[in-house]
Amino acid sequence: MKHSFLIFFIRLMSVVFVTVGAMIYVLKVESGVAYPFRNLVPMLVVILLTAITLKKGGGQWAAAGWCWPLGTLGFAIPAIGLSLYLHYGYEVDLNGMYSESIYPNEVFRYLPFYTIFAGFIGFAIGWIIGKKI
Repeated sequence: MKHSFLIFFIRLMSVVFVTVGAMIYVLKVESGVAYPFRNLVPMLVVILLTAITLKKGGGQWAAAGWCWPLGTLGFAIPAIGLSLYLHYGYEVDLNGMYSESIYPNEVFRYLPFYTIFAGFIGFAIGWIIGKKI
C-alpha cells in the first residue's frame, strides 16, 4: 500500500512540476491582464486528469488500459500547447499580435474555453486510439 502511494505520488508530481512551470509562465506573461487565473483552468484540468488516470491504474500509467493515459495526453497537448503558444506569441509580439491589435489583451478572454474544447477533442481521439490498442 505504501509503495503504490509513493509511485502514484512520484508520477503525479512529475506532471505537476511541468504543468506548474507552464502556469508560472502564463502568470508572467499575463501580469496586469484581466484574465490570468482563468487561463490556468486548462492546466488544472490536466493535473486532475493525470490524478484520475493514475488512480484508475493503481499508480501505473497503463495498468487500467491505454484509454486514460492516451486520453490524458491527448488533452494535455492541445490544452497546454495552444495556451503556451498564444502566450509566447503575445510576449514576443509574434506577427504584431500585441502591437497591431486594438485590444491585445482580449486574446486571453476566451482562450480557456478554446483550449479546454480542443483538449476534450484530443482526449476523445486519445481515448479512441486507446480502445484500439
